[in-house]
Amino acid sequence: MVQSNDELACVYASLILADDKVTVTGDKINAILKAANYEVEPYWPGLFANALSDVNVTELITSLGSAAPAAAPAAAAPAGGAAPAEKKKEAKKEESEDEDGDMGFGLFD
Repeated sequence: MVQSNDELACVYASLILADDKVTVTGDKINAILKAANYEVEPYWPGLFANALSDVNVTELITSLGSAAPAAAPAAAAPAGGAAPAEKKKEAKKEESEDEDGDMGFGLFD
């Protein structure tokens, strides 16, 4: 459990650095954790620094929030006209399956 807390502390430190538009490095993560009086295993800050070295954290966070809602309406727009007809066909198909499948007894009778 302590290991996940160490990881979380490094995530928060990385987010603080990204919010301040500072390059995420192992030393800077250590500095924030030291200021917070929190000790982590020595490999965590370097691991996060290496993982985030080629990533723009601010852009990543803002693109995650805006990409999903924008994609859903665009995908739903072409299917909008055909959806009611498909639903009717599926409803009729389900009804006919229910009528054919009922043989007058239940599974646990």
